[in-house]
Amino acid sequence: MFNLRTIALAAASVMALSVPGIASAEGMVGISMPTKTSARWIADGDNMVKQFQEAGYQTDLQYADDDIPNQLSQIENMITKGVNVLVIAAIDGTTLSNALANAKAADIKVIAYDRLIRDTPDIDYYATFDNFKVGVEQANTLVEGLKERFPDVKPWNVELFGGSPDDNNAFFFYDGAMSVLQPMIDSGAIAVPSGQMGMDKVGTLRWDPATAQSRMDNILSANYTDKHVNGVLSPYDGLSIGILSSLKGVGYGSGDLKMPIVSGQDAELQSVKSILAGEQYSTIFKDTRELAKVTVSMVNAMMKGEEPQVNDTKTYNNGVKVVPSYLLEPVAVTEKNLKDVLVGSGYYTEDQLK
Repeated sequence: MFNLRTIALAAASVMALSVPGIASAEGMVGISMPTKTSARWIADGDNMVKQFQEAGYQTDLQYADDDIPNQLSQIENMITKGVNVLVIAAIDGTTLSNALANAKAADIKVIAYDRLIRDTPDIDYYATFDNFKVGVEQANTLVEGLKERFPDVKPWNVELFGGSPDDNNAFFFYDGAMSVLQPMIDSGAIAVPSGQMGMDKVGTLRWDPATAQSRMDNILSANYTDKHVNGVLSPYDGLSIGILSSLKGVGYGSGDLKMPIVSGQDAELQSVKSILAGEQYSTIFKDTRELAKVTVSMVNAMMKGEEPQVNDTKTYNNGVKVVPSYLLEPVAVTEKNLKDVLVGSGYYTEDQLK
């Protein structure tokens, strides 16, 4: 269980990488974010702009509305403007090779932000969270909730959802979760009545909540006429909200029909309120303020001709090269520690949670 001291120590260790406001070579940073439909990407963009400007940089922040040609066009425009560094959270990490070749030719450094950019040598560093551990923690909280809410049920009926197949992180989340759940499936402690397993069957394109809700509707009607769902592995809060809508639509959470344990990720405000209301069980908190600090630190180092600090040089092979990475620690959040973690760290205020 994480406590405030743990979070404070983690924050302090990241702060040591970069102190906003220190002297740095001035330059222009192009920031390419995938979409504004998720609150976390808005927070990412805002945090980076604030911290880069405090460190003396100009910024060009663009959101691509989950449209791949739009993101490519925005990146090409940033290259034409003469940015010194590109920070890119890719919509599809396999579609940027030509644009990044142009960036390399213009001597523009590239940082993949949160999502790995694949199939190109023209990426310098990767700033993200420990994505495999995110999945492990999602599964751990799922199992914790199953034991707590359904102690006498065996096997537990669980359905699996994955993220977008064009997002490299989605596979790490799923593999991390299955490292916990697969042994329980093999032992018979968990059943998957739909039989739907593997990212080819459980992936949710573009992390779309409506797609997740529709799939959950279909799973319920086809497999749960004579049994109950006990848990749902959901890799992202937006999907969790869609899944919960489907479950509530057939009566879960009312009368004697207990709400299944539903995981999540990103600590989005709607899901945090859902956890407090006893609906969603858990989320994974990834403090975007700390990820922005790491990214600013990387840019400061590169602009001075220095090597940025990294803590992983083995995990993230993008198909062409192993990309040097800095991984931050994710924090599992349930109702038990929610206020300590989210309010205690200043991420949300008490009033926002009402």
